[in-house]
Amino acid sequence: MQLNYFNRPYFENGAIKKVSEVLKTHEIKNPLICTDPGLSSIGMTDKIKDLISNDISVSFYEETPANPTENAVNDALDLYKSNDCDGVIGFGGGSSIDLAKAVALMANHKGELINYSVNEGGYEKITKTTPMIAIPTTSGTGSEVSIGSLITMNDGRKLIYASPHLMPIAAICDPELTIGLPPVLTAGAGMDALTHCIEAILSPINDPPAEAVGIDGIEKIIKEEGIIRAYKDGHDKEARWNMMMASTEGAMAFQKGLGAVHSMSHALGANQELRLHHGTLNAVILPTVLRFNKDHVGNKYSRIARAMGKDESINLANEIEKLNEKIGIPSNLTEMGITEDMIPNLVSHAKEDPSNITTPRLPSQEEWEKLFLEAM
Repeated sequence: MQLNYFNRPYFENGAIKKVSEVLKTHEIKNPLICTDPGLSSIGMTDKIKDLISNDISVSFYEETPANPTENAVNDALDLYKSNDCDGVIGFGGGSSIDLAKAVALMANHKGELINYSVNEGGYEKITKTTPMIAIPTTSGTGSEVSIGSLITMNDGRKLIYASPHLMPIAAICDPELTIGLPPVLTAGAGMDALTHCIEAILSPINDPPAEAVGIDGIEKIIKEEGIIRAYKDGHDKEARWNMMMASTEGAMAFQKGLGAVHSMSHALGANQELRLHHGTLNAVILPTVLRFNKDHVGNKYSRIARAMGKDESINLANEIEKLNEKIGIPSNLTEMGITEDMIPNLVSHAKEDPSNITTPRLPSQEEWEKLFLEAM
């Protein structure tokens, strides 16, 4: 089936078989496929290559790091240009898709990548990009239907790139591609999707349709036990379908904004030595921020509790902590290698993050410091 969304994603088991059809529809004859070493090592790149018809020439960039970097973008862009490519495919998790978006951007734009970041006032500078198709192999970021990309720059900052021009022209969402995904990645990616849904709902922007989509995503993840089932049995097709749909819904919902969880996660994720997983960071931070926002979101916690299939009176932060424990998420940032001496630098990054524009309660300098300490 095709979802009735801007880029009309193909969403069904076996959808990957449509890759040649999608490429030909968009007249892409020489795509660069951005993916990561993990997918390459298990033969996934061979699988997609075998599905692409012989009259289409394919190049691969297989070195996408866990958090895509400015250097990786430049390396992939060099390959794109040297092989005379005419389109880009992001094949993998959010990192590969975000990298592909940045390559598609710079293939059609002059100057330095940093000049186009939201952080540096680059939103309006982004115009038409080269055609880019997204094929997710995890259920978390929803990057296949979002207008954003996250890139860690050479100066150490993790910057946001956002524009309607960065939304993929097509998306192929095949839940079967996530079958066998390791439990640790299933958990981290799934909590990324859940955080997207929750933060989108809590955003003060008035957008009831987006909130409704976020509510449905929470139902699939928690009430229908999508994340628990997929974590326990990676071959549970129904759970995998629900998690990929919830991931897509999370990104559709967060068009109305995110919040302090993501501001903190982006700051933490910029650490190139630790290379921490974005979704896992979100999971660890989420309870702390939920406690901080509790009295500033009206009745939204009750709505979220109902979507989870819980009583409205539950302590939402405690429920998330219980879920984290069930799926092997670290209990705090200390377990992930974060130390108190890092907090000043983390705060300086977090307080400048564009996600703060739609957070329901903007922390002060002292409150940012306290949030990081409480999450440790």
